[in-house]
This record gives sequence, structure tokens and C-alpha cells, in this order.
Amino acid sequence: MTARPDGTFTVVSFHAHPDDEALLTGGTLARAAADGHRVVLVVATAGEAGLAPADHRPTLGRRRAQELDASARAIGAARVELLGYADSGSRGPLPAGSFAAVDVEVAATRLAAILDEEGADALTVYDPAGGYGHRDHVQVHRVGVRAAELAGTPLVLEATVDRRRIERVVRVLRHLARVIPMPELPETAGAFTARADLTHQVDVRRHLDAKRSALAAHHSQTGGGPRTLALLLRLPRPLARAALGREWFREVGRTPDGPLQDDIFATLRDARVSGARRAA
Repeated sequence: MTARPDGTFTVVSFHAHPDDEALLTGGTLARAAADGHRVVLVVATAGEAGLAPADHRPTLGRRRAQELDASARAIGAARVELLGYADSGSRGPLPAGSFAAVDVEVAATRLAAILDEEGADALTVYDPAGGYGHRDHVQVHRVGVRAAELAGTPLVLEATVDRRRIERVVRVLRHLARVIPMPELPETAGAFTARADLTHQVDVRRHLDAKRSALAAHHSQTGGGPRTLALLLRLPRPLARAALGREWFREVGRTPDGPLQDDIFATLRDARVSGARRAA
């Protein structure tokens, strides 16, 4: 852990595709940046297998990379790195060079080099199921956890969603889907993380504008039919605060006990206090 006299930390947030950073961690990262911490985004692919009209598909990866830069500015990230792996897509054979097919050790070594260069105090990845099971998201977990081991990054946080909460939301949306076009809704059994396993629930309501701006930056993923991003961006502000105002994490190696933490750096702060006491 890098000791800084101003009490700030560096967090590297690792994601599979552009827009994942805004959906799962945008508010937390915006809050960290606003508080003076260094925020670094690392994204495995350009998301070129994402949804798009046929005539936009040849340039989709380049466009989504540009959207990622705009999202990073909205969040306040100091650095963005695209690793350049091919988007694996959610179905069918794995494309050559796709992220889900790459050797974990090879990809982890590349990410570990960034963690070392940044002197990262914290790394965010996804839960072992990759949230809803996308193979690139599962690979983010595998690669990220290994990279933290290689780099000696002291804090690893799995960005996820409270399963109980998303089950309620999906039930409501399934009813609405009878009359309103909806994006494909995930199966929630075993998806994301059970409430009892969570360690953090971060209140990001004061940074809702930054999060919504980050989401809105991903224009290519909001049009052409029912899309998750489009649905979220159309929510009236009171509903947006309810739907987007909190983000969840599980701290690797920490046993959940007591109330959920609101500060992703709580363990690092406790370690600093303990170190200062030992040195006194």
C-alpha cells in the first residue's frame, strides 16, 4: 500500500467492455475521484460484439472506445487503458484472440504491470459468476484476482449487485414487459451476490449526475430497440436515485460482519491507523 500524506489512494477498476464501468462502478468511482483519490480504468475489450445496426458494426469497437473516454471524463478517471482483446460475445464459438479464451496468466501479467506502475491500493473486478454469467465478465474475475496476487495489491473488491434487490426489480420488469418493450432480462437464480455475502453498499446518490453522464456517454448502446442503458437513462430522477443510487461490492478475503461498509477504502484506512499506532 502506497503511503500518501494526504490520505488518498489509487483504485484501478477492471472491466470487460465499455459501459460496464458506468453500470456497476460509475458512482463509486466518481465519488472516489471527487474525494481526491486517483481512479484508473482498465477495460479488456472494445466491446465490438455489442448490439449495433449492421451498418455500424465495422466501426463499433472504435466508437465504443471513444465513448469509454467520454465516460471516464464524466467519472473523473485520471487514466484509461484498453487491453485490446477481442470481445468474446455472449454466445457461439469464441473468436480468435478473444478475452475469454486468453490464458489467465498472460492477461493477468499485463494487468499486474499496470497495478505496479500505478502503485495501486485497490482493484475492482467482478464476482466469480461474472454477475449474470457473461464469459468476458467471468474472465475479468479470474484475471483480476490473479493480477492482484502478482502485483501484491492489498485490496480486491468484487463489483456486483445485491441479488435480493435485482430479483425484485426483474420481477417487476417481467410484468411490465407484457405491455412495454424491455431488454432481455437476466435469470437471477445464482446471479450476482447474495445479500449475506456482501461487504459494501456504497451510497452514490450525491454523484448520480456523474454516473448518469457516464451512462449517457455510451450512445451506441442506447438506441435501436429496448436497451438496459436507455431504460435507465429514461427513469425520472426519483426512480433513478432508487435504481442507481447505490453500488455493491464483496471484499475478497473479508468475512461479512455487521453493517455493510459505505467506504470502499475502509480496510486500507484501518490498516493505516494500525500501522501508525505500531510506529508510535
